[in-house]
Amino acid sequence: MNGSSSDPGPKISLITATFNSSATLPATLESLAEQTYTNLEHLVIDGGSSDNTMKLVKSDAFANRVALTEPDDGLFDALNKGIANATGDVVGILHSDDVLGAPDVLESIAREFRDPAVLAVYGNLVYETREPPHKTIRYWHSGEFALPKLRQGWMPPHPTLYLRRSVYERFGGFDCSYRIAADYDFILRTLPRIADGVRYLDKLFVKMKVGGTSNRSIRNIIAKSSEDLRALRSNEIGGLGALVLKNTSKIGQFWHRDRSPS
Repeated sequence: MNGSSSDPGPKISLITATFNSSATLPATLESLAEQTYTNLEHLVIDGGSSDNTMKLVKSDAFANRVALTEPDDGLFDALNKGIANATGDVVGILHSDDVLGAPDVLESIAREFRDPAVLAVYGNLVYETREPPHKTIRYWHSGEFALPKLRQGWMPPHPTLYLRRSVYERFGGFDCSYRIAADYDFILRTLPRIADGVRYLDKLFVKMKVGGTSNRSIRNIIAKSSEDLRALRSNEIGGLGALVLKNTSKIGQFWHRDRSPS
């Protein structure tokens, strides 16, 4: 469970970047409120919404929330602000149109981080249709981490990746020169250096809605592929071969879309 009163377990800081997110944010906040683990901090970094986003944030009864609203330079700039303001032992990301996969997700993650040797924990993710009833389109069963897999285009789903705050302090945050693939660059830059401290949980961490920035249009897909290739080369992980494998490896995730997530 959550540990004794003298040992509440590692504090987890969750970062949510918002911009006119009032349509999807209630479900995100509800999934956080349902968590059985309570040693949490929630940082909402808003880019200056003109809808009811901040009203929803301020009216929600979550006990330990920090809200910052000001113009930003996109998603990864907002996430960097959240990381800079986080006070938890562990930092995770909960996007404003995602929900946590089950009420015990954060409890399971915290349990892993009780081991001081653990620096990173990740799990599984499903993509769902945006409109209810939400149907699973793609099941991303991550699998165990191994360094050679990075050269084969493998990566953990970034929304499921939880890191000790000390990892960000050591290696820095997201490189905002990447407009779409800063998360991939961060993973390639970081995981090889903390390989012994990476743990995989075969558990559904996040339900994500289809239609995000990276796959919203053919133009964005091309731009993302270009950035992915730059990330692979700049981090000396691979090149075109790894990029092809990264994209083709997703095909099997659609065949497993009817799998019942754990």
